Amino acid sequence: MVAQGPSALSDAELLSILLRDGDAGDSAVGLAERLLAHFGGSLARMERCDLPALRMVGGLGIRRAATVAAALELGRRLRIEEGQQIDSVRTDQDIVAMFQPQLGALPYEEFWAVYLNASNRVIDRMRVSQGGVSATVVDHRLIVKRAVEKLANALVLVHNHPSGNELPSDEDKALTGRVDLAASLFDITLLDHIIVTAGPCYSFRSHGFFDKRPNP
Repeated sequence: MVAQGPSALSDAELLSILLRDGDAGDSAVGLAERLLAHFGGSLARMERCDLPALRMVGGLGIRRAATVAAALELGRRLRIEEGQQIDSVRTDQDIVAMFQPQLGALPYEEFWAVYLNASNRVIDRMRVSQGGVSATVVDHRLIVKRAVEKLANALVLVHNHPSGNELPSDEDKALTGRVDLAASLFDITLLDHIIVTAGPCYSFRSHGFFDKRPNP
């Protein structure tokens, strides 16, 4: 690692540095390989595992599990920080990059609105609500009120599905329609509604939802 840098190491080799030592029957690299195998070779799956579950992986124990969990959390916080530095929206992927690290692995729903100026630069972000595992209560009037107060030209809605299913519910579609209509009364455009999971994400615009808007 000193000679070539951390990028030259495999995932298992990097994990072995965190683990520091193995167990009675294996080296640190061997234990790291078992840990990776437990999550199908996916660091993303490992990141979604909480500390009590992580420590139950064979041979890991509380100290090493806590070290791995701390490293994964630092990585997640870095991605959240990078997402918060995104200051303009060109495509749905900008919104995904902005919010997936923050919302993707949450065990409950959060609903956000992102407000944009005429150049699609971010002028404000607001957490509209926080709810349960399968739903959160959202008042479309509060979303549009904030847009008017901020003199926004456009906005994007974002929320997560803790279930991992990115497809919109009937209520998701109905709410999107209500916000779209209410915003249009103030000449504010609802650009998109993004549903975030730890895996795939869903864009209402990419799936043609706004093609049904009546012509002005």
